[in-house]
Amino acid sequence: MKPGEGRTKRLWPRFCLYFWPALPAMMFAAGVAAVEGDVDRFRALYEKEWAFRLGEFPRLATSLGDQSAAGALAGAGEVDHRRRYEYWKGIAAELAEIDSGALPAGERANHAIFERQILSFVEDYEFGAYLIPLNSDWGFHIALARLPSEGTLDDAEDYDNYLARLAQIPRVIDQNIALMRAGLERGMTLPAVVLKGRDVGIRTHVVDDVEKSVFYQPFRSLPDAIDEAERKRLRDRGREIVTAQVIPAYARFLKFFNEVYRPGARTTLAASVLPRGEDYYPSRVRYFTTLALTPAEIHEIGLGEVSRILAEMEAIIAEVAFDGSFADFLGFLRTDSRFYAQNPRELLMTATYFAKKMDGRLPSLFKTLPRQPYGVAPVPEDLAPFFTGGRYVGAPIDGQRPGYYWVNTHALETRPLYTLPALTLHEAVPGHHLQSALAQEQGEQPPFRRHDYISAYGEGWGLYAEWLGVEAEIYETPYEHFGRLTYEMWRACRLVVDTGIHALGWGRQRSIDYLAEHTALSLHEVTTEIDRYISWPAQALSYKLGELKIKELRQKAAAALGADFDLRVFHDLILAQGSVPLPILEQAVDRYLAETKQRRDQP
Repeated sequence: MKPGEGRTKRLWPRFCLYFWPALPAMMFAAGVAAVEGDVDRFRALYEKEWAFRLGEFPRLATSLGDQSAAGALAGAGEVDHRRRYEYWKGIAAELAEIDSGALPAGERANHAIFERQILSFVEDYEFGAYLIPLNSDWGFHIALARLPSEGTLDDAEDYDNYLARLAQIPRVIDQNIALMRAGLERGMTLPAVVLKGRDVGIRTHVVDDVEKSVFYQPFRSLPDAIDEAERKRLRDRGREIVTAQVIPAYARFLKFFNEVYRPGARTTLAASVLPRGEDYYPSRVRYFTTLALTPAEIHEIGLGEVSRILAEMEAIIAEVAFDGSFADFLGFLRTDSRFYAQNPRELLMTATYFAKKMDGRLPSLFKTLPRQPYGVAPVPEDLAPFFTGGRYVGAPIDGQRPGYYWVNTHALETRPLYTLPALTLHEAVPGHHLQSALAQEQGEQPPFRRHDYISAYGEGWGLYAEWLGVEAEIYETPYEHFGRLTYEMWRACRLVVDTGIHALGWGRQRSIDYLAEHTALSLHEVTTEIDRYISWPAQALSYKLGELKIKELRQKAAAALGADFDLRVFHDLILAQGSVPLPILEQAVDRYLAETKQRRDQP
C-alpha cells in the first residue's frame, strides 16, 4: 500500500457526503465560465477584425461616421491584397479554435456569418478573383466616380479631405491596371464578349473641359459658410487635381482597357474554365446561395420553376384574349407603344406612383417600419447604357441624404411600364429600402453583421416583395400581373442559364435565346442580363433560391401556428435578423415557432 492510499479510500465516502450536493452547481459554474470564455474570445476576435477592416477601407469607415481617414483611399495593389489575405487567414485560424456549438444561439448565428465573411475574403485571394476588379456593369472606376456624392461637403475641411482623395485616384487606377495585367498573364479575366462597349464608364470621365467632370462638380457650388478666399483656393486646387491627375488617370485606363485588356481577355465564358475553375464556380454557388446545392441540382430547380410560371403566364394571355402564340404575345409587349413611357419624367412619375401606393400598404404588412426615407431618381448617365433597369442605393442611417431607388431612363423603348410595379417593389418598398434601412437600425448586432449584405437573403426578400404586391393589390392590370410573372420567370431562368453557362457548357447566344423566349424583358435587357451572369458567376442564383426559402418558411409558420399566425409578426421576424445565410434564417424561424407554441401550450 502506498503512503496515504488507505486514508484516501476511507475519506472518500465522507468527502462525497459533504461535497456531492455542491458538485452540480460547481460543474454548471465551470460550464458557464467556459461558454462565457468562448463568447468573450469570439467578440474580441470580431472586434479586432472589424477595426482592421475599417483601417483598410477608409471609405467604409467614413460611411459609418468615422472621419479619421476621410482623406484616404484604400490601397488596391498586390501588396495590399496580400497583407489582407495573411491577416484574414490568421483570423480564420483563430476562429477555428472557438467551439461555435458551445456558443449561445445568437452568438452561433454571429459566428456563422463572421466565418462566412472571413473565408470568402481568404478564397477571393486564393482563387485570384481580386484580379478581376470589374464586371459588366460595375467596377472600381465606377465606384470612384461616386466619390462626389458620398458623405457631406459642409466646410473647408470636408473639401480638403475630398481633394486628398481625388489626388489618390491615379494611384488606385494604376494599381488596378497592374492587377488586371496580372490577371491577363494568369488567364483570370472577364470574357472579351462582355467587354464590348463597356469603356463608356471610363470614357465618360475623359473630358476636355474640367467643368464637365463629375469629380469637379462639388466645386461649382461651395457652401456659403466658406469665405470667398477659401472658395477660390478650393476651386483652384480642385481644378488642378482633376485636370492634371484624375482625367489623365482615366485616360490611361481607357487606353489600357481598349488596347490591352479587351484584346487580351479570354474567349471562353464559363467560370469553370478559369484557373482552379472546377472549384471556383461551386465556391461562388455556396457563397451566393448559402445552400449546399450543386449546379446540377439548381439547374433542375430552375427548370421546374420555369414550367410552373409559364402556366400562370399563359393563363393571363388567355384572360386578355390575345390571338397568337406565347412568342407573339411577348413580341406584342415589346413593341406596342402603350407599354412605354414617352419621356424620362413619365417613367420616374410612374415609378413614384407605385412606390407611394406601396408605402400606404406597409402598415398592414409590417409592425416595424424604418425611420430613413427614400427617393426616386434616374440612374446616373455614365452608368445608364449598360446598367440594369433599376437599383436601390442605400445611405448611412445618420447621413444627410436618403436611400435612393434608381430608375434607368436610358433607352426608354427598352423600359416597359408593365414591369415597373414589380421593379419598384423589389428595389424600394417592401424590398431593398425597407430591408436595408431596418438592418441599419439593428444596433444590438455587431457591425460586421449589421453592414453585411448576403445576396440569397437580400435578393430573395426582394423577389418575395414583388410577390407580396399581389396580396397588397398593387398590380392593377393583367399586363402588370404578367410583368410580375415575367420578373419571376426571369429569376427562375437565371437558375437555368447561370448554371448552364458556368457548369453545363451553354453559349452566350443560347442563353440569350432562352431568356428572350421565356420572359417579356426587352431584348436590350436580355442581352445586358446575360452578360451580367457571364461576368458575375452565381450571383444570379441567389434571387429565386432565397425567395423559395422565405415562402417555405412562411408556409411552415402558418401551418404550425394556425389561427395564431400573424403575417406582420412573421415579416418583422424575417427582417429583424438583418442579412443572414438562409440556414440561419430557418433556425431563427424554428426558434420562434418553438417559443410561440410553448407559450401557447402553457396552462
